[in-house]
Amino acid sequence: MTAVALGGGHGLHATLSALRLLGDHVHITAVVTVADDGGSSGRLRRELGLLPPGDLRMALAALAADGPAGQRWAALVQHRFGGSGALAGHAVGNLLLAGLMDVLGDPVAALDEVGALLGLRGRVLPMACEPLEIEAEVTGLGTGPADEPHLIRGQVAVASTPGRVQRVWLRPERPQACAEALEAVREADVLLLGPGSWFTSVLPHLLVPELREAVVTSRARRVVVLNLAPEPGETAGFSPEQHLAVLSQHAPELRVDAVLADVAAVPVPDRLHRTAADMLVPGGRVHLAPVAAADPAVPRHDPAALAEALAAVLSQPARDAQLSGDAGAPTGRRSNRWR
Repeated sequence: MTAVALGGGHGLHATLSALRLLGDHVHITAVVTVADDGGSSGRLRRELGLLPPGDLRMALAALAADGPAGQRWAALVQHRFGGSGALAGHAVGNLLLAGLMDVLGDPVAALDEVGALLGLRGRVLPMACEPLEIEAEVTGLGTGPADEPHLIRGQVAVASTPGRVQRVWLRPERPQACAEALEAVREADVLLLGPGSWFTSVLPHLLVPELREAVVTSRARRVVVLNLAPEPGETAGFSPEQHLAVLSQHAPELRVDAVLADVAAVPVPDRLHRTAADMLVPGGRVHLAPVAAADPAVPRHDPAALAEALAAVLSQPARDAQLSGDAGAPTGRRSNRWR
């Protein structure tokens, strides 16, 4: 089975960690957002004009080999320098990726080189081969009317806004998708969107026209994994169903096979079911399962619990089998590969 996870940051790391636990028969590809402009990534992006490497680095670390060598390299690329000098705050992996991108002139080749060092279980790809900028329309700022729209630029500014994000878009407006990422999406058996920062890590994939078309028209099983809690800033006060509504607003033609959410994070399941109904394919379902880690201080998905929930989702009859009226007899090119 070929699984492609689209996202960035800690949310994508959780999805990739869970996919690994499904077994060696699952070939994993991460397609990562490239709009970060904060911290070490932002500094390298501004100084060198390269893709921001931070989210790419985290995905690489999540897929590193289990053996001593792979985990040693994973720990190294995640190591962040302290102190107050020029290297303070930079992660080793960010510098390594930036150096390879600069030398090779090809971000995909650079990622593959680091992947070889880590003994990668799969592949990490950028959603575009040029750095992108997120812009947002935000209300609730300033002294004017509460519904007066304001333009916010940059991933950090959008993620941390005290206002309410209404919609986001990318600059350049129609960026070219990474060719290898497009191929991975088109060949996938399973596509996963989320969890992660909704406006700045999840939605951007659907704002790259070629990538959006590939996701929407794919015959893969599409699964949306919802966040455990709203994030301060961009989704403050959001309910689970509001996350879905925003996704539908930005990609109204998107239809999904499953919506997966933590059972404790959905206080009113009926509302989520009603909102999801408009974007589910025939036979699609909302799956509620305990997927949160035990520590309530920082909401995060437990990889083992998320893997178990994903296995349950993927054990359901494939879309082709459902449409044929015979769930026991897979039809179509991909149906026999859901199992």
